[in-house]
Amino acid sequence: MSRILHYILIALAVIWAAPWTLLGCALGVVNLIAGGSWQLRGRVLEFEGRFLAWLLNRAPLIGGASGMTLGHSVIARTQDDLDPTRDHEFVHVQQYERWGPFFVPAYFISAGWVWCRGKHPYWDNPFEREAYETAP
Repeated sequence: MSRILHYILIALAVIWAAPWTLLGCALGVVNLIAGGSWQLRGRVLEFEGRFLAWLLNRAPLIGGASGMTLGHSVIARTQDDLDPTRDHEFVHVQQYERWGPFFVPAYFISAGWVWCRGKHPYWDNPFEREAYETAP
């Protein structure tokens, strides 16, 4: 594949996931105003800070999370949470690139489906299983 085609495909993947990336960036901006920080890792914006810690401690399905991916943005409680989860969250970035705006509805439908079958909505969710199998 030519380099130009490669970059075109990356640009299309970024655009496809953009609605969720914008939400992550909006949360990141609020976090920056509250004294948090950000960094760019490849094509992913990472945000961490007290506002996000407060938000993530109330995450559904598992009663709190150290990080969460929204498109090409990752929000986390602290830098110490970002570092060990980066590979896992990048798998979710790739899932957003495949599913685009349909990722979050598909994620919650999957969670509901496995819960109805008597399994855990987070740990048995196919999206999480892929992320944990790819980046344990």
